[in-house]
Amino acid sequence: MAVSTRQWYDPAMIDRSSCTAVERDPERVSGAWVFAGTRIPVAALFENLEDGALVSQFVEWFPGVTIEQVRAVLEHAARSAFAPA
Repeated sequence: MAVSTRQWYDPAMIDRSSCTAVERDPERVSGAWVFAGTRIPVAALFENLEDGALVSQFVEWFPGVTIEQVRAVLEHAARSAFAPA
């Protein structure tokens, strides 16, 4: 997987296990973190945002994902990215 030079965080370093807006099941979507209640990978959010999409567009393009879930994921990622190592 290529990493964008615009990326300000390392998605692999975010501990998503404490974010209630996402879930992971080894039997679904190859065990990727997905938005809870969907099969939509969380990585799709970050990829779309990096490509210039708005959050409102992402929610429109991926039915089943709520604005609240997106906000929770982004807030969790921000807290994780700036947490002391």
